[in-house]
Amino acid sequence: MISGIGALNLQQPVGTGTENAVGVSPGVLTPPVDVDAGNSFAAMVSEAASRTVGTLREAEQVSVQALQGDADMRQVADAVMSAEQALQAAVAIRDKVVTAYLEISRMTI
Repeated sequence: MISGIGALNLQQPVGTGTENAVGVSPGVLTPPVDVDAGNSFAAMVSEAASRTVGTLREAEQVSVQALQGDADMRQVADAVMSAEQALQAAVAIRDKVVTAYLEISRMTI
């Protein structure tokens, strides 16, 4: 999965007596604070893109191996489905980024 997104700060032990009405200690579910968030977001997007390209290349290699008789159809189906999921996730992330950019550009300053 993509590292850095939805990471939880679980350094404070649970059950310390400072739990709220839901039973969760303050600060237990807070995301980590990153001073250099701009670079980490760029790194996260770059890493996700690299993994997607790697998954697509792996699916292509397995498909070529199947044509040569070195891989069975189950391996091809698994690799192609994994590549499809990775590509769909990349497109969804791109769409969210474009939508966020458009919303920001419409804001009045």
